[in-house]
Amino acid sequence: MSTCSTVSRNLDEPVSGTAPVARTWLLLEQPGPWGAKALTSSHLDPALGRALEAAVKGTGVRIALIRRPGRHADTDRGAPAERRVYAAHTVPGNVWLHTTTLTDPRRLLALDFAALGKGDRGAFDSALEGAPHPGAPLALVCTNGKRDRCCALLGRPLAAELAAAGAEGVWEVTHLGGHRFSPAVLVLPHGYAYARVQAHTVKEILHGAARGRIVVEGCRGNSAWERPGQAAELAVRAAVDEDAAQALNVVRTDGAAPRWEVTLAHADGRHWRVTVTQGASAPPRPESCGASVLGSPARMEVTAVRELSMTAALAS
Repeated sequence: MSTCSTVSRNLDEPVSGTAPVARTWLLLEQPGPWGAKALTSSHLDPALGRALEAAVKGTGVRIALIRRPGRHADTDRGAPAERRVYAAHTVPGNVWLHTTTLTDPRRLLALDFAALGKGDRGAFDSALEGAPHPGAPLALVCTNGKRDRCCALLGRPLAAELAAAGAEGVWEVTHLGGHRFSPAVLVLPHGYAYARVQAHTVKEILHGAARGRIVVEGCRGNSAWERPGQAAELAVRAAVDEDAAQALNVVRTDGAAPRWEVTLAHADGRHWRVTVTQGASAPPRPESCGASVLGSPARMEVTAVRELSMTAALAS
């Protein structure tokens, strides 16, 4: 068994395992302004928003609203003739991105959300006449200023710049989490989140994603994993210089806060065990742009990365 040490990372570095958690993303196009809780405070029927929130709970599916970059004045309450819908499963080994269009978003309630959360693309295709997305990877830029003003101040100009430059697959999205990392971007289908990105960086990330590669710099982790797994995966990638998007899987997480042992498997059969501890960031800082009270957000700190022998890997 070989061991390599990793340098602890400060919370202000985005690679601290703080990406949004979702095994499957369900995205519904909803133009116009969004409130802080966009599913129930936008031009979408709030009763439908509440029903969708209830339906996805505990399924591994996360639902968000998307819209094209641009102005979103509250001038037209008419529903769009067709809404774009995407479903993306982000677990390595079964990564996919499917899409369809709807005229009535209530059809989303016909989905088998439990099956969708487990990666069953047929649950999406059969219910909504979906099909594989034929275009470029998606770049979802968090822009909901009602949730946090940094998302509007920093995210919306980024989305507009990308769209003006002709980048494909760029959408504004309601909420990704980690406002202090704005502008924040989630890239689908692989589900890696990025922090404090610039337009040229997003273009590089999208170019890599189209080839099944990820950019590790500035990455906050894969949304398929919980926070310890996110931090552990990024640490292994850095240790062995691995950028293939589906190369690593979190196969086991032992322990509980503030210390975990995370076991990861490579597609080539190698395994690692990573020690992750939870600490509090210091000094205290605002946890979002609009926060007036300072806090000490939790951070994931990787203290050791150990490659396992075949015997140890089989035993785990």
